[in-house]
Amino acid sequence: MWNRAEIKARGKAAFKNNYWNSVLVSLIYAIFFMASGSTYRSRQGQIKEQLENNPDAAKILVAVLAVLGVIIVFGIVLKILVINPLEVGCSKFFLMNQTGRPQPMIIGDGYSQNYKNNVLGIFLKDLFIGLGYIAFIIPGVILSYSFRLVPYILAENPGISGPDALRKSREMMQGQKMNCFIYDWSFILWNLLALVTCGIAGLFYVRPYKMNADAVLYQAIKGEASNPDAYNQYVNF
Repeated sequence: MWNRAEIKARGKAAFKNNYWNSVLVSLIYAIFFMASGSTYRSRQGQIKEQLENNPDAAKILVAVLAVLGVIIVFGIVLKILVINPLEVGCSKFFLMNQTGRPQPMIIGDGYSQNYKNNVLGIFLKDLFIGLGYIAFIIPGVILSYSFRLVPYILAENPGISGPDALRKSREMMQGQKMNCFIYDWSFILWNLLALVTCGIAGLFYVRPYKMNADAVLYQAIKGEASNPDAYNQYVNF
């Protein structure tokens, strides 16, 4: 079984070995991810203010709802067509960062390699997790862990289909969910540090460190799923 401290140590070492590129890639992903939701939120606030200050607000309510609908659709399309392959590209960067010093431009592979399946795979992952949260919180959490490996599987296997990536992730995560849950919670103090520093620590340390460690975790789970003995020899090297 993989060791949490070992995973974090290897992730930290990979992060420090390629510090600024790791920071840049994590920043790019954060900016694009936040942009997909902030467009709707900022426009929503402007429309709400206009409605409150307009005596004829009821007459334009339908038009406002139509505008909001367009904004929501735009955000969804941005997430599906732009953020989804970016997530795969970033995952590839952090996987390669375990054994080398890749350049940030490698994240473009999420668009140039297997684009349709990258889009579909992440879309299906988000869809199933979202439906799980709608049904109840616990199913959503379980599904989020079942499909957490999808971006790495897509990044490492350019020919794999989206549904196959989900299936493979679910199989690999059998018996791993609780350990991964504890692993995620082991970063709680780092997340608090990012919070109290208004995101500065998160930008320059916590987020890229966690993303590197997550890539190491994927390799560990993959190693156990394919050949436990070989992986044990690897981590004890």
